[in-house]
Amino acid sequence: MNLDMVMQELEALGKERTKKIYLSNGAHEPLFGVATGQMKPIFRKIKRNQSLAEELYATGNYDAMYFAGVIADPKAMSEADFERWIDKAYFYMLSDYVVAVTLAETDIAQEVADKWIKSGAELKMSAGWSCYCWMLGNRPDSEFSQVKIADMLELVNNSIHDAPERTKYAMNNFIYTVGVSYVPLHHKAVEIAKEVGPVEVNRESGKSKFLNASDNIQKAIDKSQLGFKRKYVRC
Repeated sequence: MNLDMVMQELEALGKERTKKIYLSNGAHEPLFGVATGQMKPIFRKIKRNQSLAEELYATGNYDAMYFAGVIADPKAMSEADFERWIDKAYFYMLSDYVVAVTLAETDIAQEVADKWIKSGAELKMSAGWSCYCWMLGNRPDSEFSQVKIADMLELVNNSIHDAPERTKYAMNNFIYTVGVSYVPLHHKAVEIAKEVGPVEVNRESGKSKFLNASDNIQKAIDKSQLGFKRKYVRC
């Protein structure tokens, strides 16, 4: 399948209701409104195809950019490629659920995510923290430095309340993910979650909500999910 064929198939799968949901979350035109689960039959026809993924991502169409992440070959991507992708990720559903997810399957994931976390740019920071969440929820605990993850928990503790809005979500999810999926620091994550307390987000919209990693960790414990690991990062 070529670019035009994929775009036609995606357009045919678009639903106005789904499109409105994406727009309300920060997407903008062009987009069709394709539910992610509806993309699986197209993926089965294409499998991994990095050159086509690059063409799709370059369209600027949200659905095409998302599907680019589905068919991308992460190991064929360089750090420069990921920088190019994150620069075009204009809202969190691209930064955290396309770019960060794809990066999480590479050998350079920690190196790149560390740079993004230090960047000071909201969506890069969000993608960096999210990448660690994807990795911690999939890779063996032995692949991570316990000292490093502990330092990252302290960084979250000291800075989450003053972080940019989308970065707060990702940092809060980092506490939760360490608490549930990274067993060596479960107890520390529980302590940090309590110290951080509820995290206020969406203040600028006038509709504040509060994130609470402590409550969510406890819910996971109650469901016997401690030590949970995904079999795959991407579905």
